[in-house]
Amino acid sequence: MARILITGAAGFIGSHLSERLLGRGDIVLGLDNFDPFYPRKQKEANLLPSRAQDSFQFAEVDIRDATELQKSVRSFSPDAVVHIAAKAGVRPSILNPEEYVSVNVGGTLNLLRACEGMKLKHFIFASSSSVYGNAAKPPFQEDDVTSLPESPYAATKKAGELLCHTYHKLSGMPMTCLRFFTVIGPRQRPDLAIHKFVDCIENGKPLPFYGDGTAARDYTFIGDTVKGISRALDHPAGYAIFNLGRNEPVTLSELVMTIERVLNKKAILDRQPDQQGDVRVTCADITRAQQAFGYSPNVSLEEGVRQFVEWWHTQHTNTQP
Repeated sequence: MARILITGAAGFIGSHLSERLLGRGDIVLGLDNFDPFYPRKQKEANLLPSRAQDSFQFAEVDIRDATELQKSVRSFSPDAVVHIAAKAGVRPSILNPEEYVSVNVGGTLNLLRACEGMKLKHFIFASSSSVYGNAAKPPFQEDDVTSLPESPYAATKKAGELLCHTYHKLSGMPMTCLRFFTVIGPRQRPDLAIHKFVDCIENGKPLPFYGDGTAARDYTFIGDTVKGISRALDHPAGYAIFNLGRNEPVTLSELVMTIERVLNKKAILDRQPDQQGDVRVTCADITRAQQAFGYSPNVSLEEGVRQFVEWWHTQHTNTQP
């Protein structure tokens, strides 16, 4: 049994991780500020299974508030921290880079400072495949060039990795950066492709289809991702970086066809030019994570889409008058 603090606990990944850690007997403190990027109602619903557990605590805290953040961290006295809270999304970061820097860089610094002197067994930072930009050639390896970001979001995630490296050097605190690759499944944020595409196809609306359909993403099921996080949590190793992907890139065209099969409906494509800030392909080399802590994703894209669609229908059925 360990005491684990999770930032961003009301979000897609954070809420699933809380449930997994609670399920194995850990005590969890979740922090979240219910950022209005998408409705608070969905985040509150994400938290319901965890709130039903006696070993779960929650505090509404903004990681930009250094004083309140430090109070929460020090009063809980965690054995380990998993830092997931962040402003997410490539395209919105281009429109509002100041806030992304404030939350993703400033907030990460606040958390690292709040942990000073606590002798944590492990600090995990949720990074992103976006740090690879278009410089790396697939499959991406952790030692590839990550100094050429394509968006402010990617730049802030790289900055977070560097801050973790700095604080590892200063304090000796074990630090692990996990680069997530397009996580999918129930509770996925409404701004992400599968969520938007399902909504468009089910409601007969035109689906925004960027580029020629050959851009590809390494879609990774949420259950595989949180399994990877929990295993990494148990294997601190100084300062380390790991990819958590599936090593199986899927093109945009293939993604749409998969969703069409699951829904048994055809998409109406609204063809548009490539989006600024997007990368052409993501693909994770997961050898390092496999060797270090037995990471092994096993849920296919189609099964992941199927589980998301089941959740989506439940949510929309529950919101009908």
